[in-house]
Amino acid sequence: MTSAPLVCAVTGVTGYVGGRLVPELLAAGHSVRAVSRRVARLDGRPWRAEIEVAEADVSDLEQTRTALEGVDVAFYLVHSLGTGPRFEAQDRRTALTFAQAAREAGVRRIVYLGGLVPDDEELSPHLASRTEVGEILLASGVPTTVLRAAVILGSGSASFEMMRYLTERLPARLVVEKGRTGSRLAWDA
Repeated sequence: MTSAPLVCAVTGVTGYVGGRLVPELLAAGHSVRAVSRRVARLDGRPWRAEIEVAEADVSDLEQTRTALEGVDVAFYLVHSLGTGPRFEAQDRRTALTFAQAAREAGVRRIVYLGGLVPDDEELSPHLASRTEVGEILLASGVPTTVLRAAVILGSGSASFEMMRYLTERLPARLVVEKGRTGSRLAWDA
């Protein structure tokens, strides 16, 4: 049984995951509305002509509510980590605004990509914020799916580019050697 095509809003569409999610949603037959503060950053994407664009800052209730009107599923792929020392407060405000806008717009499901959280450990500010955002969205009154991922590496992602930069500039690298007695880490200069 195939499901009917959905109208999917993707926030964080100019980021690594959002930019790769859009073509997958289109290939599955869904309609996509990209929600972005800077829609010009979508120019040149191969799928740009196949999507609807809504210019909105997801920390603005009215803009976000308007962007989410008629949406079945809203993908929440934004975070404020790079915005400064008070990013947790910004993450909280933005998640609360998005949750309210999604509820008021009649969104049927929110899908949020957070991070893996270790059991019984003190969380870094980044992971604590990602966890809090998930809890806010789960409490939104809109059915919410929280996905948790570790570091996402792929050509073009911030983590991948950081690793590439380091490997191009460091004179040594860490390698795994396998032998009869097991594996060990070694430096290869």
